[in-house]
Parts: sequence; structure tokens; C-alpha cells
Amino acid sequence: MDLQNLTDYERRRLENIRRNNEMVASLKLHSKAAALSEEAKRRRVESKSNKVSPKKKPKTESPIVIRRSLRTRGLPPDFSSGNGLKDEFVESMIKGPKSPSTPEGSKSPSLPEGPLSIRDRVFLDKILGVSKESQLRNSDKCSADDEVDEKKPLDCLIKRESRGGVEGSVDLGSMTLNAENIARIMPGRIMNLRFFPCIDSTMIVAGDKSGHIGFWDVDCEKERDGVFLYQPHKDPVSGILIQEFSQSKIFTSCYGGSIQLMDAEKEVFDKIYSSESAIFSLSQRPNYVNCLYFGEGNGGLNLWDMRAGKEPSSSWPLHEYRINTIDFNINNPNIMATSSSDATACIWDLRKIDSDKPKTLKTVSHARAVHSAYFSPSGSSLATTSVENKVGLLGGVNFEDLSMIYHENHMCRWISSFRAIWGWDDSYLFIGNMKRGVDIISTACRKTVMTLQSAHMSAIPCRFSAHPYKVGMLAGATGGGQIYMWKSC
Repeated sequence: MDLQNLTDYERRRLENIRRNNEMVASLKLHSKAAALSEEAKRRRVESKSNKVSPKKKPKTESPIVIRRSLRTRGLPPDFSSGNGLKDEFVESMIKGPKSPSTPEGSKSPSLPEGPLSIRDRVFLDKILGVSKESQLRNSDKCSADDEVDEKKPLDCLIKRESRGGVEGSVDLGSMTLNAENIARIMPGRIMNLRFFPCIDSTMIVAGDKSGHIGFWDVDCEKERDGVFLYQPHKDPVSGILIQEFSQSKIFTSCYGGSIQLMDAEKEVFDKIYSSESAIFSLSQRPNYVNCLYFGEGNGGLNLWDMRAGKEPSSSWPLHEYRINTIDFNINNPNIMATSSSDATACIWDLRKIDSDKPKTLKTVSHARAVHSAYFSPSGSSLATTSVENKVGLLGGVNFEDLSMIYHENHMCRWISSFRAIWGWDDSYLFIGNMKRGVDIISTACRKTVMTLQSAHMSAIPCRFSAHPYKVGMLAGATGGGQIYMWKSC
């Protein structure tokens, strides 16, 4: 570069640059800057290679709120009127062990092992009094002809009065439901209902889905509500048997596979039979007081003589699915009717049932499950109830005449299935409806001719019992543990 041609300013600028370079060189700044740059690059590479990706948090979804009814939450209906259990008692029952109706996975309530003691003296005295009254009445009716059949050493014969012998007809229009004849006797859905077969007293016993057995003394004095509640089972009650000649002994069965005997004289509920299979129905052949018939498992019928041991005396595979009801003809105890979830109702002759291939006398086929099949008080007709919205009516010689009567039988999940029962003669059938009423079906007209309704009815009556001796007295049970009782004026 020709320095002579440069201006003074350019020459001073170059001189400053030269001095600065000499100063930087003397301090070794360039080498230090290069070293620092390399170190920074190395650290960035190491940091990137050793970096651990954070775990992804699972996506959280807002919970779905499901609206649940009082029934599914285990709460009782809000009944503003009626006798029976007080609300505080019902709440205390619900806060206790959960019933089988609780969601899947929850445990059944644990009941104490061994007999369940009955300590209510008022209740025991009432039952024993009713039983004594019944024994005196039946002893007067027995004759010298009432002897044990020597050909059937395991059968004990006792003469009993049939409902077909009740005199008088009922005026349907006079059947009324009053507030004092309503009681909530248990917290759960009632599945079985029976009147005590006594003349001078009005007693009702019921079983619910949680295994409770409740008693209602309708004639109880006003200072007591007349309701007595026990829980001998932990599963739904499938059957209740009251022996007319000895009402201090009551048999009950449940879906858990056990049969309990309530013995008021011994003051206990005692388990007398246990099975690994469910028991769906329980019955007793008229005049054979030591034998129990029960539907066990998938369509099996067992005969158990209580004096012969702990195992059933006989078993027959009668249906493909569970047997819902067992009923005997009052005028011919050898004739039996069964209803089943296999969509059939069958009539059998116990003298001709083969253990391998049972043959029916008559089979009634429905499109869907049959929940009941009951003989009429005279024994000349049979009524069946099916989920297909039909009530079957069989009559005539050898039950050859069949009629199908339309009735809406589709029930809600929180009530028990509808079952048409006979009244006090062969004229009428009584069955609940979804409009909180009781339909009365005339067997002569083959249709519903009347409906019992009342402002006092706050729920749907689903199971019924007609008093065996008091014409016009009908009891209906609801899914909320209530009982309605109609009386004829």
C-alpha cells in the first residue's frame, strides 16, 4: 500500500489498527476466545445428548356424572303417609351392610353364623297365639280317616281346608284401600307375600330382595306399628311357606341356595338346607307336611323330606331354565304346575314323573319367560303370566281349553315381575299394572273388567296375596317395601 498517497486521517487510522493488533497479540485474546467457543459448543452437544424427555402425563378426562334414582342409590321412596317403618329406621337399615342389589363387585352383607335369635316377646306371643288358634280349629276338623298312607312312609297326611271352600262372593266395587291399611314393613323390594291362614287375626309376611323377612300385624294396637323385621337371608327371598296346622313354623328360601325355618317356639331362624345352586321357588304339597318342593339351579325340581336327611329325596330336570313357581292342585295333590323362564308352563302328574325323561300332562308355550302358573281355588283352571304381555287361562277337561288374554306385563327394573293370582273363587284374577293400579280379569269375559285404584297408592303393586278365609281382603306389595291391603265393605 502506498502510504504517501494516503491522507493524514487514513494514516492515523492504520496506525491505531496496528497498535490494537499488537496489544491483542500480546494478551493472546484470540486463542482464548477460540478455546471458549469450542468449550461452549462441546457443552451444548453433551447437554442435548444426555437430555431425558419428561414423561407424558396421562390425559385426564372430566368425570361423567350419571343421574341415579333413589332406588339405585339405596334410598327408600319418600312416602308421606302410611303406617309401618319410620324413616329413621329405614335410613339406619340402608347405612348398614349392602344388599345383593348393590353394584357388581361389592360384597354381600355378612350375617352371623348359626341360628338367628328372635327376641321380640310381643311378636313371639302373637305368632304362638295364632298358631294355637289354628291347631285348635284343625283338630276339630280331623277325623278318624286322616291316617298316614302306609305305602308312603315318608309322607305325613294332614287335613286342611281349601280356599275353594270359602263361602260367599265378593263385590268388587266395595273393595277399598284406606290409609290405615297401608304399611311400609321393610326397606327393599318385596318379592314374596303371604297372608297367614287364620280366621280371627290378620297377619301378613313378606320377603324382600335383601333377604329380609317382615311381619305386619294388621290388628295391632295403635301404640305399636305392628311391624317386625328380621334378616335371616343375605340374598333375595324366593319363597315363603306357612303351614296352616302349625303357623309357628315358617319356611323361607332365597337365591343364595338356603332354606330357613322360623320356629317361634324355639325363638330362632335356623338354616335347615343349603346348596351351591340358587333356589328360585318353594312349595309344599297339600297334606304332605314334611316334604318341601323347590326349584333349584337351571330347571331342576327337588323333593326333600326333612326326616330323611340333608339331601333331597328325589330330583327331576323339568325345565331348561329356572323354575319360577311351583303350585299343587288342591283337589288332587298329585297334580303339579310349574312355570319357567324357558317360556313354558307345565302340568305334571307326580305319580308318572320319570327321573330321566319327565313327561308333562300339558305344556303351555309362551313367547317369553313365564313368571307364574297357579291353579284356581277349585283346581279346575290354571292361570299363567308371561313377559310377552299375555295371561294364559287353561280349563275344561284335562285342561284342554286354552285362552290367551292380553295384559301389559313389561315391568320396570325396580319392581318385581307381575304375577296374576286367583281371588276367592274361579271368577277373577288379580294382577298389577304400571299405572299404579290393580287390574281384575274376568275368566268368563276373558278380559280386564275393572281396575282398583286409590289416591293412597304411591307406588306400583306387583305381588299379591288373597286372604284364604276373608273374602274381599287382598294384599299387594310394592318395590319400595310397602303393603296395601284392600277390604270389602
